[in-house]
This record gives sequence, C-alpha cells and structure tokens, in this order.
Amino acid sequence: MERITAEIPSYTRWLTREVTIGDVPMGGHHPIRIQSMTTVDTMDTLGSVEQTIRMVQAGCEYVRLTAPSIKEAQNLAEIKKELRKRGCEVPLVADIHFTPNAAEIAARIVEKVRINPGNYADKKKFDQLSYTEMEYQAELERIYQKFAPLVKICKEYGTAMRIGTNHGSLSDRIMSHYGDTPEGMAESALEFIRMCEDLNYYNLVISMKSSNPQVMVKAYRLLVEKMVAEGMNYPLHLGVTEAGDGEDGRIKSAVGIGTLLEDGLGDTVRVSLTEEPEFEAPVAIALLKRYINRNSALDLEKRNVEAVAKDAYSLEPISYSLKPTAYTSREVNAFIGGSLVPRVVVDLSAKRLMDPAVLNDTGYRYDALLDKYHMGEQSVDFIYFGDNLPSFTMPGNLKQLYNYATWKTLASKMNIHPLYTLADYVEADIRDPQLNLVKVSNRDLDGELFNRLPIDKTLVFVLETDQPNGMADQRQFFGRISDWGLDMPVIIRRSYPACDFSGPFGNLMDPEEPIAKLQVYAGTDMGALLVDGMGNGIWIDSPATPTAQLVSASFGILQATRSRISKTEYISCPSCGRTLFDLQETTQMIRSRTNHLKGLKIGIMGCIVNGPGEMADADYGYVGAGQNKITLYRGKEVVKRNVPTASALDELIEIIREDGHWVELPE
Repeated sequence: MERITAEIPSYTRWLTREVTIGDVPMGGHHPIRIQSMTTVDTMDTLGSVEQTIRMVQAGCEYVRLTAPSIKEAQNLAEIKKELRKRGCEVPLVADIHFTPNAAEIAARIVEKVRINPGNYADKKKFDQLSYTEMEYQAELERIYQKFAPLVKICKEYGTAMRIGTNHGSLSDRIMSHYGDTPEGMAESALEFIRMCEDLNYYNLVISMKSSNPQVMVKAYRLLVEKMVAEGMNYPLHLGVTEAGDGEDGRIKSAVGIGTLLEDGLGDTVRVSLTEEPEFEAPVAIALLKRYINRNSALDLEKRNVEAVAKDAYSLEPISYSLKPTAYTSREVNAFIGGSLVPRVVVDLSAKRLMDPAVLNDTGYRYDALLDKYHMGEQSVDFIYFGDNLPSFTMPGNLKQLYNYATWKTLASKMNIHPLYTLADYVEADIRDPQLNLVKVSNRDLDGELFNRLPIDKTLVFVLETDQPNGMADQRQFFGRISDWGLDMPVIIRRSYPACDFSGPFGNLMDPEEPIAKLQVYAGTDMGALLVDGMGNGIWIDSPATPTAQLVSASFGILQATRSRISKTEYISCPSCGRTLFDLQETTQMIRSRTNHLKGLKIGIMGCIVNGPGEMADADYGYVGAGQNKITLYRGKEVVKRNVPTASALDELIEIIREDGHWVELPE
C-alpha cells in the first residue's frame, strides 16, 4: 500500500478586516462576538430596554432590534437613551426589511444596521423573470440609486452594516438568474458589497443564513472563495436561521455554525432559537469556548500579515480544504455503507442487563404482555455490550457488539458481531464472516499495524480521535483513506467524559445543562463530518449522559444533516418585535399534534417578513398575518388567508390530510 503522510491539521482562524461597531470592534484578531435579537415590540421602550439588559447579562455583545417602519426606527433613539442612562453601553443593531427610509433613520441612531439584499430595494414575489444583460445591469443601477443614500449616512455617522443574505428571501431577480442556490446567495451579497466599495465604504459584516445547515455551510464557503478572488476579507456573521427550539434548535445550530467554526470561519455568532433571547447567548458561548485557546499568541505572531488593497488584511488560507470531498463507501452485509442511511450505535456495556425494559431507552419498546419488542423511527442499529452479557433475548433486527474475546464465545449466534482493537484484528485467529468493526484513528494510518491490516468485504472502521482538534483530525482520516483507494464504511465515534460538562452552561443554571453541552459538542464534531458526506454511522460515547438522551441527540444530528430523517422537522423563527403571536406556545402546540409525521417539514413564522421566503424549505407553513389571523401555505403557495387562530391548526392538518401526508397516531 502506498503511504501518504501529512500533518494533522491545526485550527487556524481566517483573518478578516477589522470593523468598528461602537466600542466593540469585530474581525481581525478580536474575539468571536456573541449577539442576539429582542423579541418584544420595538415600540415598547421599557420592555426592549429590560430585555436587552437581560441579554447582555447572558453574554450578548451586540443586541439587534427590528425596525420594520419609520416609527420603530425613531424609537430606537429612546431605547438607546434609556440603556445609556442605566449604564448599558452595548452596541445596538437595527434589523431592516423592505424600508430604506427606516434604515436611513436608524443608521443615524444605532451602531449598526442589517439589510437583506433580497428585499432592500428589490422584490420577492416568487415571479420568474427574464433579463438581458443590459436589463440586469439596469436593475442593479436602480438598486444602487436606492441603496447609496444609506451607505453615505453610514459613512457619515460611522455606522457599520451587515449585508445579510437569507436563503429563503433571495429576490426574484437573483432567483431567476442564479436559481435557489448557494451561488445565488453569495452573489446577492457580493452585488451589495461591490456597491459599498464603489462608494468607498468598507465597514461591512456579511452573513449567508439558511434553515438548512448544508445550504448554509456551502453558501459561506462559496462566499469566502469569491471574496478571496476579489481581494475581500469582510467579517462573517454565522447563524442557522429558523433553527427551532430545544434539542433540535441547539443541534441544528451546532451543525451549521460549528462546521464553519471548524473551518476557521466566523467573527460573530447568533444562535436563533424559538425561546427567550437570553437563552441563545449561553449556547453560543458553549460553541465558542472550544476555540478560544486554539490560537496562541505565538501562533498569531508567526502569521505573515501584510496590507492589501482597501486597507484590509492579507487573506490567510486555512489548513485544509473548504470544500472537502464526500467519502464514498461500499455496502457491507446489506446493512451499513453505500447508499444506506447512517447507523446509530449506543453503549450499554455498563448497564445491568437483567430486564428487557432496559432497551426502552434505545427506541425499542418492550411489551411485557406479548413478550415482544416494538421498533420505532428512532430505534438504534447497534448496541455495544462490551463483555456484559444480557440475560434476555434481543430484538431480531438489532445488532449486538461485543469485545473480541467475549464475541469468540458467542460467535455462532445471530446478529452478534465483534468490535476489535486494531492489534486484535491484525492478530485474530477468527473473524466474523458478516461484519467486523475495528477501532482506528488517524494516527494509526502511519503505524506498522495498519500496513498489516487485512482488507476484506466485512470490514467497518470505528473512527476515534484523541486530538484536541478532533474533527479536523477525523476529517483528514477520510481524505487519506480515500486517496489510498479504501472504501470501507466508517462509524464516527467521539467520547465526552463527564468532566467535559462540568460548570454552568453559560449563565443558565439548568439541571439539564450537561445534556445541552453534549448536543452542542456532538452536533459540531459529528455534524461537521456528516454535512460533508463523511460517515456511515455515529457513536456518541458519554457515560454520564442518560441513554435516551444519547439516542435522541444521535438521531437529531442525523436529521439536522439531512442524512437520516426520523421525525417531523420544524422551521420556526426565533420571534422578534414583528411577531404576531406567541411563537413558543404555538410551536409546542403544533408539535404536539404533528410530531409523528416523519419527514414532513413545517414552517412556523411570526410574520410575513419571515414567512414564505424564510421557510422556503418547508412543506407546509403557518404564518402570522394579523391580530389572531393566520395564513396557511403549501410550500410557497398560499392555501388559506386570514384563518382565525383558534381553528388554524385544525385547518393546517386538514390540508396535510387532503395531500395524503397525514398519518393517524397508533393507539
């Protein structure tokens, strides 16, 4: 076998230009900043002030408020005045949609404005348009004339700007020209960046948000590639929009944001949860803490930082490709690898295995009356027993894993397979004719034992790492074995000892905080590989975490990466001052009646701004249309307008039923 050696990649943050935002600069060598957005009405001055202070106490370094019209933009001055009176100096950001006049007022008051190029001086009506090159340029010139006044105000007042592209709200012009693609997202932002540069304005931050982490990751990577080609290095605002609530929201955010942080990208983070905004910052803190000490002062001094055009910093490539090649494996035993969905492994080696009900937490419900198991959508595929033998019969479709020495005593039994160390497998006098799992690491590829590894059609790797930069270490493993022409399935295993979860989860003193950290860590570590097509299974090893939580997190990661769908997906916005109903309460109500509809995506949006566009990935939509009024969507199509809130969910279910997607819950 030809040997290829390479250094384990180290984390390197992409060096962006510094942007001034009040007294809290972003980019360059500054820390990755944390921010969130208020949910109360911006006209409620005291409510906005008090919520802002709670957000700052939770860890927010910037606070965003919606300014959908002139009156809200003007009231930002009252909010800012009251905050400063109370000693709160946090930079404020105005969120603008559709209304250039509101943006121009806000830019004179706050430290930063956010505009969406999809609807700022452009339109989103889902029309298919056709342009000649001359007509397209004429549209850009029209937008330039509407956008230039805001840029000039920002220059005059020292106000920063975020050009915030959203996957779901690309303009009809961009959609018609580029399609619903990451390229369209990147170009949407670049058009506005070029206008700013033409006006000699560079105090910019850029974002590429989507509710789909795969789309988000591709869009940011493509944007960076295009910015580098054009000599740009503006700071990046990272976020998965409409991530949802609870476990789903945390895992989806970790997959999208964590993947890009591992790439060395990102200068500010906003975790969008359908929860109180002060709950978002602690999740962002948990994500970022893992990167704080990765770049030492010495490492920074070694960088060759040279000035380039526009007084920016040099563009420093990260230490591995921004566009990893997906790993293609073969199928083993008609069970794992190839085009099959990724498998889930859970460890019960430390459990007392006297009662079959112990499997209830693994997704198999034991019916004592019938003495049989019922399998669910989130039933695990492998259970690792180590050397611990259960005293009851296993479900027929569940595969059991034992350490090699114990397996040898059980080898003739069905669905029982060995887990080897690399040394055990190389020296083994007996192997399973169906499925052999071997623990390996990236370091093993450079060892003498790996050269002696018997390669056959039964082999499955269980990939482990002991590196601090573990995801990059494991990512490199896939690249190396692919270069060697190997194609066996790979189960990604990451271990999280109890000590990893000590201490408070940000400022939340929640008894479940270790589980929340696990969701964030595993979502990053495994999601960052799965989102790039690397991995045929996952194994979260965390002895201190209850089995049911491990199983739920595992399937949540697979769902967030769209690699295995096992439940309903909710694309729910985090709420803001525009929201027309209680999003948290409504999301839970809809979830309680539809969470058995596997594979269905339901968008729950507080207002039309975050309506048909932002939930573009959803099959059905529930959108606030006015006081106690809801508009229902099938995809991007309006089905019913102004439905009374009291009957809206029943009518949504009826639409799902008419489309043949409704399934009755079993008794």
